[in-house]
Amino acid sequence: MADSVLLDTRDGVATLTLNRPEAMNSLDVETKERLRDLVVQVARAPEVRAVLLTGAGPAFSVGQDLDEHVTLLRQHEAEQVFETVERHYNPIIETLATMDKPVVCAVNGMAAGAGASLALACDLRIMAQGAAFNFAFTRVGLSCDSGVSWTLPRLVGPERALELLYLHETVRADDAVRLGLASRVVADDELGSVASELAARLAQGPTVALGAIRRSLAYAAEHTLPDTLAFEGQMMRLSGGTADHLAAVESFLAKQRPVFRGR
Repeated sequence: MADSVLLDTRDGVATLTLNRPEAMNSLDVETKERLRDLVVQVARAPEVRAVLLTGAGPAFSVGQDLDEHVTLLRQHEAEQVFETVERHYNPIIETLATMDKPVVCAVNGMAAGAGASLALACDLRIMAQGAAFNFAFTRVGLSCDSGVSWTLPRLVGPERALELLYLHETVRADDAVRLGLASRVVADDELGSVASELAARLAQGPTVALGAIRRSLAYAAEHTLPDTLAFEGQMMRLSGGTADHLAAVESFLAKQRPVFRGR
């Protein structure tokens, strides 16, 4: 049986592909555990300088595997079944959102429920023209998890976030860009190449500086201006102490294009 999540690492880019196309890349326990382990693995790997997350087949991910979920509910107490939030979803989302390297999501089709949450935990989202979001938690009588209460209002504002979660209406790709859920839309057959080119470009950048920018924006969203200024100073010292910074300054003065090594 094929792996439920594929990992391909080349030229500094780790591509993670949800690989249950026959099940619309829904998230059963095996898939969640493999995705969790691989996300941690690429976050720690020094040779990985950018991550690309996508799905195989017509969907990105329709979220929780409901066939498995209802079976588990019939066999166990709900309290036990929903331990999946702490065991699986939380570490996946936190690692995607906080690793010190850029994370790109290529949304190749429907991203619903926790599938949409996975996409929102990434830095940049490129959508195929035929892709869409649906925050369908209430459709199955659930609250929301996998970080969407944190990411969604930051992207679209609290009122629109509530509307999307209350009404779970499908957001097509063009509207997703207009709302701020994605950065751009491309033709379906161009998604792979466009997303790969973006990830490759980021992987060739000053990795420590990119990670520091990621941390700075996350920090600034939760802190005062004085605290943020102090944190920016820490991140400047961190990136300023890298070989990439020194090489870039020397290249600038020599009127040459810098080559970043990610250290």
